[in-house]
Amino acid sequence: MARVKLAEALALRADASRRAEQLRSRVAGSARYQEGETPAEDAAALLAEAGEVLDQLESLIRRINRTNAATDVGDGTLTDALARRDVLRLRHGVVTSAADAAAGDGQRGFRQLRSELKMIPALPVADLRRQADDLARQLREVDTLIQRTNWEADLLD
Repeated sequence: MARVKLAEALALRADASRRAEQLRSRVAGSARYQEGETPAEDAAALLAEAGEVLDQLESLIRRINRTNAATDVGDGTLTDALARRDVLRLRHGVVTSAADAAAGDGQRGFRQLRSELKMIPALPVADLRRQADDLARQLREVDTLIQRTNWEADLLD
């Protein structure tokens, strides 16, 4: 039997999550029906199916997490790389927001009347833009490493 790659397991996890959500919605829609009518679907059967899908999802999540923690990449594990990527995304968002706000993006950058106060940036916009570009580069590099590893690593049992 061929080994399942981590990337394939991630796709299966996403499918199982969508399927569980669809079943949840269908169960809720069939849980009550009007007297004298026939329910559109068997809510008990849907609920049982949802339980099976969720059991499969839990198994996949456990195996994915185990694989991420045991797979070495660069100077740490895949779990470490995922944490780094998540924080780089947040950091990039903060720096970009700060640069946009300091630059006055979305606001008029000139005074219409001499009586209006001039807005002055409290942060160095050019430096923040350079920092954001560097963070975006780091993010691309980490994301590429993660994607490559997802296709190379075998899913652990």
